[in-house]
Amino acid sequence: MMENKFVPRLIAWELTRTCNLDCIHCRASASMGTYEGELTTDEAFRILNEIAEVGKPIIILTGGEPLLRKDLLEIAKRATALGLKPVLATNGTLLTKQLVSELKSVGISRVSISLDGADARSHDDFRKMPGAFEGAIRGIRLLKEGGMPFQINTTVTSLNVEELPKIHELARQLGAVAHHIFLLVPVGRGKDLSENSLTPETYERILHWMYEQSRRPGIHLKATCAPHYYRVLRERARQEGIQVTQETFGLDAVTRGCLAGTGFCFISHRGIVQTCGYLEIPCGDLRQNTFKEIWEGSEVFNKLRDFRNYKGKCGRCEYIRVCGGCRARAFEATGDYLEEEPLCNYQPKREALSSQKASQQAPA
Repeated sequence: MMENKFVPRLIAWELTRTCNLDCIHCRASASMGTYEGELTTDEAFRILNEIAEVGKPIIILTGGEPLLRKDLLEIAKRATALGLKPVLATNGTLLTKQLVSELKSVGISRVSISLDGADARSHDDFRKMPGAFEGAIRGIRLLKEGGMPFQINTTVTSLNVEELPKIHELARQLGAVAHHIFLLVPVGRGKDLSENSLTPETYERILHWMYEQSRRPGIHLKATCAPHYYRVLRERARQEGIQVTQETFGLDAVTRGCLAGTGFCFISHRGIVQTCGYLEIPCGDLRQNTFKEIWEGSEVFNKLRDFRNYKGKCGRCEYIRVCGGCRARAFEATGDYLEEEPLCNYQPKREALSSQKASQQAPA
């Protein structure tokens, strides 16, 4: 029986793979094409019931473009009724005043919109759609007018890394409650951007910049697919004589870098479960097994929950409990999701963890 501490805290659900944009970094290589085999409304309701039996996580309704799913509002309403916490991840271009009102009425508590450039030129080039920036800004303003909290998501590559401070200031000016910064994981169309991945040195510099910005009030800054930020946070706090507690660093003090398989999972448009959207290893099929059976019984999930399985410097690092390395990036680089994180230049301070530490399991 799986320990109770391994309950899902976040689930990203790809309601549809259909999308009105063709973004260069898209993990799903999504487009306006027809995708066969998408889960039906009844199947989605059944899966929500199964999730609610295991935990009460935040359900990120994503895609593709989830606003192209005709039963989106029904699914969100059912999730809310079950005590789950639905949020929406959209490119923002399809939002209307009426739709914002409807999203609020069914219990959507936050909407995320991606801005990958500080202006139309860079964002539209990234999104491969003229007018995408204007559409996203229009959607953001509709959310603000409708009283819907929103966050800005930004995927960082060498193409836009120098714009990141400007994008962050724009997020502040627009009134975002949070700015989530994603460090590129080269899967899907993102593989074509492999040569535009950040170097470990630039990666480290950005993480230190993020720490400095996080100390400014007014907006929550979160690192996503950048697990060693939580090592940087502790290093910098120690240098400044600050104790890392929930009072001083909020949720960043109690969460972990890579939650894949421990507190987070991904559900595809066909009901295939993965540890995250970027680690493309099927861990179960919700058309054949229940969510509980997959969450508790998946071999991949259970391997990720035991640090004795981790390899290379990740396996002996003193920060493994708060970082864990990006398992998807390790898999793309080596073919082994338990190998060391390839974009981390930190060298563990000791050759091996003590047997006591090594046997500790990952926090949920």
